[in-house]
Formats: sequence, C-alpha cells, structure tokens
Amino acid sequence: MLIRINVLLALIIGSGLLSLGIIYCLRSNNGTPKQEFQLSNNKEFQLFGSAESEFNINLINKLKNDLAIANEKIEQLESKMQGFDERIRKPYPNVKYLNYRSKKRILVTGGAGFVGSHLVDRLMKDGHDITVVDNFFTGVKANVEQWIGHANFELIHQDIVNPLFVEVDEIYHLASPASPPHYMFNPVKTIKTNTIGTINMLGLAKRVGAKVLIASTSEVYGDPEVHPQPETYWGHVNPIGPRACYDEGKRVSETLSYAYAKHEKVSVRVARIFNTHGPRMHMNDGRVVSNFILQALRNEPITVYGRGNQTRSFQYVSDLVNGLIALMDSNYTQPVNLGNPTEHTINEFAVIIKGLVGGKSKVITTPAVEDDPQRRKPDITRAMTYLNWKPKVGLKEGLKMTIDYFKQEIKKSQKNV
Repeated sequence: MLIRINVLLALIIGSGLLSLGIIYCLRSNNGTPKQEFQLSNNKEFQLFGSAESEFNINLINKLKNDLAIANEKIEQLESKMQGFDERIRKPYPNVKYLNYRSKKRILVTGGAGFVGSHLVDRLMKDGHDITVVDNFFTGVKANVEQWIGHANFELIHQDIVNPLFVEVDEIYHLASPASPPHYMFNPVKTIKTNTIGTINMLGLAKRVGAKVLIASTSEVYGDPEVHPQPETYWGHVNPIGPRACYDEGKRVSETLSYAYAKHEKVSVRVARIFNTHGPRMHMNDGRVVSNFILQALRNEPITVYGRGNQTRSFQYVSDLVNGLIALMDSNYTQPVNLGNPTEHTINEFAVIIKGLVGGKSKVITTPAVEDDPQRRKPDITRAMTYLNWKPKVGLKEGLKMTIDYFKQEIKKSQKNV
C-alpha cells in the first residue's frame, strides 16, 4: 500500500513538472518560428518577461498547492491504512488431522480469556472441533483471533448464566473472573457465574452425555491452616469477606459438580488451579505477577501488600494446560491440585521480578489487604500419581516469557496514544 502511495505521489509531481515545461515552451515561442519572434524595444521585452515570470510563479504556486493537498490526502490514507498489513489474514497454525472417530467436539467456556485461550490453542492444534463461549468481560477476541474462520473453530458471544444448547463430547468450564479486582467488581454476578453458570454447564453435560471439567481454584482453601494444601483439606474461608463471592462461589461449584455426578451420573473432573502466569494475562488484573512486572517496566515503585512474608507458588500457563488435558483424559474423578509447589515469599518474588526486568524500581510496602492468604503451596501428590503430571517450566524461565509479552503490550499501547 505504501508503494502505491509513493507511485501516486511521483506521478502527480511528474505530471505537474511536465505541464509546467509544455506551457512554458508554448508561452515562450507563442507558436511561431524563433526567427520571426521579435520585440519592438527593450521595454516591451521587459514587460513581456515580467508577465511571463508572474505566470510561471502563479503556475508553480498552484502546483505546490496541489502537491500539498495531495500530500495531505496521502497522509490521511496512510493513517487509515495503518495496521492494515497486520489485519491481513495470516496462515492458521498447523492443525493435526483427525478422522471422525478420533476428533472430539469440545466446548470451552471462558475460552477467550487468559488460560482458556491457551487451552483452545492446544486443543485446536490437536485437531479437535472447538466451540468457545465467552461474554468478554475479561476475555478478548484477540486471544483467539488466529482461529477465527477456521473450519474447526466456532466463537459464541454469550454469558453462560443463560442456557446454551450445543452438541459436544467434552466441556471445559473455565468461565469466571479470577482476579480480585474483577470478581469484586460485581460480586453478585461472580456468584451467578459460578453457580447458575455451572448448573447450565452440568445440565448441558447431562443432556448430551458429555464429560465436564470444572475449573476450581486454590481459593477454596481460603487462608489455610494446613501447609502445603492437600485436596483432603476442607479449607478456612471467610463466607462474608470481600473475596467470598469468588471463594464460596467456587466451593458451591464443586458441590454442584459432585451432586450431578452422584445423582445424575454426569462424568465430572475438578481442577483446583493455583497461581498461574504467562502471555495474555490481563495487564491490569491486580494480581501480584502483573502488578510487579508493570511497575518494574515503568520504573515505578514495586508495591508489596503487608510485610511481604506471605507466600505464593507460581506455575506457567503451558504447564496448567497440560494438567487440565491430562485430568480430562483420565479416569480420576476427585479434585486435583494443579500448581507449582515451589514456594516464594512476596518479597522474594519482587526481588526476582526486579532482577529480570532491571530498571530503578524500589520495593515498598503498603497496608495489607483484607483476607489475603498468608501461605499458599499445593500438594501435587495426586496429580503426580494419577495424572503423571508435574510442572516443567521453571519460575524464571516462565517469567521471562511473561515479561516479554508485557513489553510488547506496552509498546502497542504507546503506539496508539
């Protein structure tokens, strides 16, 4: 497109100069032989020369004005066409071919979100038919745009609080805001998503005979009194605290799942997901990874809530996706922790982020937030025993990829300012 614009500009300039030359010749010779062109005296010659110069100046000024208008239109066109090359359909990622016996019809709720979109990528590349349902509260189309138009992919814009009628073999139920600012934004809506939305997905699984995986959370353990947390631990949750809409919503989601399993014979899987990071994380989700990375990249103070001695365990998103698929494909029906058992204090984590990013940020402390869990570390014995799963990506390795993603996102946002 830029080449076409440059060619157009060259044609305009060339035609203008050619017109100037032709008119100048005609005006100079006046259509008569050179030897017949005579002036009576010097005064007439000067007057004629003056008129000729004025004409040429006016012509040049007109051409300059025309060129200025053309340049302005070209700039407007370039502005409209900015990013056009990026929007041109790129080849789809390689997709494995599966025959109709091996190909599964899979529904992913919340499939345009952070974890969901990575799961969709994996399932699409494995050759399955994928249907994504998302209301785009925290998910974005850009996370799955590489699949839009593919014969194996369908995207439905719908809130799962409303019933959904599709024919599927498996359901990955990931739909729910997962960061404190997002699930606290509308606590009632968060509860509805994790209760009514879960009922809708379990009801769909019952009607079509599908297997369903419920994405639960480590938050069902609350502020744990047992460390590390095994799946047999019942938790320590404040039912009326600011995090309760999410914590208790997920606990009810698990209760519903096993009620449907026992009374309606629905095949259920429950994954208790611990802290996860990676590309496509929401830039402003308020969680420790995104907060620390953004602050370090912007040379802002890295804010630690409380004294910073509370602990967390962080897994990379590709490890989580492997665990979710392994759980779905297994015959194990009890809840399974999916997380990285390597534990760090928040202060240690802030120092790690600062070291990887560089810059001049300082680590500062701010008042602690209400009901913030003090220790969080998964016991993954079940996952290793029944799924043959454990995380493979180290903390620093995963953080480097996450930081690179945040750098790219910041550059994009600066271009659009």
